This record gives sequence, structure tokens and C-alpha cells, in this order.
Amino acid sequence: MVNLLIMGPPGAGKGTQAEVLTKELAIPHISTGDMFRAAVKEGTPLGKKAKEYMDRGELVPDEVVVGMVRERLSKPDCGKGFLLDGFPRTVAQAEALDQTLRELNMELDAVINVAVPRERLMQRLTGRRVCRNCGANYNIWFNKPKEEGKCDQCGGELYQRSDDTEATVANRLDVYEAQTRPLIEYYERRGLLKNINGDQEIKAVLADILRSLGR
Repeated sequence: MVNLLIMGPPGAGKGTQAEVLTKELAIPHISTGDMFRAAVKEGTPLGKKAKEYMDRGELVPDEVVVGMVRERLSKPDCGKGFLLDGFPRTVAQAEALDQTLRELNMELDAVINVAVPRERLMQRLTGRRVCRNCGANYNIWFNKPKEEGKCDQCGGELYQRSDDTEATVANRLDVYEAQTRPLIEYYERRGLLKNINGDQEIKAVLADILRSLGR
């Protein structure tokens, strides 16, 4: 049984690692996005409350998010461990999570921080191209299409998403760094942080994560 939290900037491959890791360890992957959608779909009181904020285009307050995390962690499948992804994002949320885990007689075993140099993140994100037709993903640096601007699979036109431009990506990375640096320090002080080099092949990153967990 292992209770984990995974962190990483946009473009670090955190989502990919979370998917592979949860299969490898046979634990549920608890991403805040999925959790929100499930709570709204199930129509739980907290789900309804969250939907009100989301419908107004407002941020869901911490107490609602923490309540939903608690609701999810209380489910039987988390008795064998879990991987939290996308929460907490602030020190206040981390403290609320600690309190929630104490009340549920649980504790975090490790916090995995998938670290990638900023320059590489910029390449990964600004180099991304998507097929307008079938949605296939390419990268002009690491995974080029055979013919420039054309999808290998269906011949559709490749385009750059508006949130993948240099200015937008730089801003996203700045926001992430400002938000999470205190969080990284918070978990480092508690001896839970495992810094993992995310600038490698997917399998090598996974191997490093498992090694850091003594597996």
C-alpha cells in the first residue's frame, strides 16, 4: 500500500507517468479534473456546489475542493493506496490535505516531483502540433511529421494550439513556478519530496520513480 502525490510543470509528462504508475502499483489515479466531473455527474452535495462556481466561471473555493478530495479518499478503493494528481496546488491546500488524511487515518508516503529544465519544457510545449482532422499530436523538435504541416495518419493540416505559443507557455510556467515553489519547499522540509529527472524516456522516468519508492 502506498499513498502518493505527483507534481510537475506543464509539459513534464506528469499525466503520462501518473497513468503508468497507477497501473504498475494497482492504485487509483485521483486527478482533480476527473474527481470534479465524477462528483458533478453523481450529483453529490459538494458536486452541486462546485458546479455552481464552475458555471459562473469562478474558481471553486478550497473548502469545496478539500471536501471533494475527502469524499474521494473515503471510497473503498483508496484503502489500498492512491495517487493524487493536481491537488494540492497551494500550501493552504496542502495543510488542509494533511488534516483530512489525519482524520481518515492515512498519511502521504512520498511526493514525486517530475522536474524538467525550463528550456526543454518550452520546446515540448511550443513545438507541439495537432492534426485538425484526427487530433494526432506531433512535435517539431522530437516527433516530426514525415511531411511538414501534414498529419502522417490522415493527411490533415497540423496547427499550433493558441495556448502553445511562446508567450502563453512562458506565462504558464511562471505561474506554475510561483504557485508551487512554496509547496515543493513544504514537502521538502517534511522529508517527503522525491525529485525525479523527467527529461528522459518515459520508461526511464518510471524506473527512477519506482526506485525512489524502494520498488
